[in-house]
Amino acid sequence: MEKEGRLTLDMLKLIQTDANVTQRRLANELGIALGLANSYLRRCIRKGYVKVSSVPTNRYAYYLTPSGLAEKSALVARYLSYSFQFFRDAKGQCEGVFRICEAKGWRRVAVCGTGDLAEIAILAAREFPIDTVGPVEVNPERPIAAIAAELAAKGRLDAVILADLTNPQAAWERLAGLMPPERVLPLPLLEVQCVVSQSEDAIGVKTA
Repeated sequence: MEKEGRLTLDMLKLIQTDANVTQRRLANELGIALGLANSYLRRCIRKGYVKVSSVPTNRYAYYLTPSGLAEKSALVARYLSYSFQFFRDAKGQCEGVFRICEAKGWRRVAVCGTGDLAEIAILAAREFPIDTVGPVEVNPERPIAAIAAELAAKGRLDAVILADLTNPQAAWERLAGLMPPERVLPLPLLEVQCVVSQSEDAIGVKTA
């Protein structure tokens, strides 16, 4: 679901829960700047989703209008539809990557990444005769030596599956510096360019 729609949905939910919510709290809850929260709120008011009224102590109260309630319901439906479609697409791609591992005889595989995508990969692996370990965090801010140490602690690995949405290109390049690049398999939806970068110091990880 596009960022704008998700932010609008979360804002409408917060206002429905607490009419006295402040713009600062909206910004904090949504994880955005105060000015951007103000912009989204004014847009919701302009579109007729939110009604504003004055309350004592020079503050404002916000209420969802019937139009706002209808919009929130529509956004929830869109979000659920997107979530189910993402799950189906991601699971299908994970299964495709595990079929490659199965065909090559790679039986011990690490899932690299955190979040929903990594969890879907681990779930999909259950349908194959493959032993998965992980998930292993590959955030670009994590020291490469820490990633190498965690992978090494998993024992001998045949391959790693990259299932991380944070910065997949950087994560792939780091992993490809730790083990043979052909054994670092990114999910297609990540659109990773599999070209090895020389920016990291090489640290070996045992492979079969």
